[in-house]
Amino acid sequence: MPVYLDHAATAPLRPEARDAWVAAASEVGNASSIHGAGQDARRTLEEARERLAAVLDADPIEVVFTSGGTEAVNLAIKGLWWARAASTDAVALPDGEHHATLDAVEWLQAQGAGVRHVALDAVGRIPVETFSRALPGSALATALVANNEVGTVNDAAGLAQAAAAAAVPLHLDAVAAFGHLPVTFRSWRGGAQGRTGLVALSVSAHKIGGPAGVGALVVSRTAELSALVHGGAQQRRLRAGTQDVAGAAAFAVAAELAEAEREAEAARLIGLRERLVGGIRATIPGAQLLGDPVDRVPGNAHVLFPGASGETLLFLLDRAGIAVSTGSACQAGVPEPSHVVLALGRSDAEARQVLRFTLGRTTTAEDVDAALAALPEAVERARAASGPRTGRAS
Repeated sequence: MPVYLDHAATAPLRPEARDAWVAAASEVGNASSIHGAGQDARRTLEEARERLAAVLDADPIEVVFTSGGTEAVNLAIKGLWWARAASTDAVALPDGEHHATLDAVEWLQAQGAGVRHVALDAVGRIPVETFSRALPGSALATALVANNEVGTVNDAAGLAQAAAAAAVPLHLDAVAAFGHLPVTFRSWRGGAQGRTGLVALSVSAHKIGGPAGVGALVVSRTAELSALVHGGAQQRRLRAGTQDVAGAAAFAVAAELAEAEREAEAARLIGLRERLVGGIRATIPGAQLLGDPVDRVPGNAHVLFPGASGETLLFLLDRAGIAVSTGSACQAGVPEPSHVVLALGRSDAEARQVLRFTLGRTTTAEDVDAALAALPEAVERARAASGPRTGRAS
């Protein structure tokens, strides 16, 4: 059985979520149909919407179910852009965003959008003051609640307040944060109830033990947002199509369980993370923890191994039965340096020498110890593979 330390990529499916999916999927009925079977499906769907909204501190009508976090992000960014005022043409974009955001904004650039880049600090945080300077006159802004690679937590409330003060609509990507940190749409909005400030927040089910292919975008009642998909009046006309009742039911169960155990699980994962980081520092010369050392997602350890290619390390660890991630993009099978590590001010070589370990609900101390046992040899072999080019990726 492999040691799975890649929970940020996808978390193991919770048995309770699986059971909820099977139960809902076993019933027939389109939630938009008016007969009894359809109304039973509608009842299951709306109960799931209410339960998820309660966890997210939102109103049920604000929850729009999607096919996952990527669709939710695209709906927020493209939808806000298409609904913008004619006089605005720029997107305020922090440098370390997830590729769902970066690629959506790149697509908008081809449609004429401008971009106001927001630099990260040395630990991967979005400085609120720097963010604020990019806002005036922007069509929209977007930001991560927690960085999906290095795990650093941002000041979500501060970013939302800055957007409200500048009268700019804001989308927060909470995919990496949900289930691990408090995610509270209503509180982050503060008293703002207009068309600017925090108006949209994206989450995904499979990051918290729900099924893949299910996500949600929380959209405030007053937001001006255009739909990506047309063909029906479902979900406030923001997303057309037959709704995934079983996926929604499973998502709601996973969200409730993740929130119920969040504080205790965070403390447990911090202990395991410190065990992992301490062991790496004790056995591997030069290894460096990237991101904020304290204010980070509990199960995240993003480590730079100077002189060792991250891709080589991933392969060697995988051969040893340890599943981790480089955290970098891979376009058409060609490894690329991590754009997040580059945004920290690190070199191209360093951006190719990182691994992301993400611990989760099923991680044990024995898993951590197995990774620590396999790492020294893997790093030694990866460094040897770089030959005389010590400090450079092979």
